[in-house]
Amino acid sequence: MDAENQITKEDISMTGFSIVAYSGDARTYLMQAMDKASEGKITEAKELVKKAEESINLAHNEQTKLLSKEAGGDDMDVTFIMVHGQDTLMTTMLLKDQMKTIINLYERVNKLEGKSIE
Repeated sequence: MDAENQITKEDISMTGFSIVAYSGDARTYLMQAMDKASEGKITEAKELVKKAEESINLAHNEQTKLLSKEAGGDDMDVTFIMVHGQDTLMTTMLLKDQMKTIINLYERVNKLEGKSIE
């Protein structure tokens, strides 16, 4: 391994921590969105999903930096925190997709029941 083409384990771990943090923020927003949707506060729920998407994009950007370096020939060791970051990001992305459906269902049910939608 060429030293100038090697990303340090510390760099990879720090990227993993960033991905976990951004994904965790997104997950929090998404769970708040579900609470708001269940209260009939659909507009607030959708705004929280947008915030979650922003955090997911930040996590994805961190991931892309490493992918680009690896694709460019840099060698890197996989760390547990990086694997955890990838797992957290992917499950949060899945939660986002599910949450959009859940919010739409709450909106539809509220309309069918004649409830006001905020």
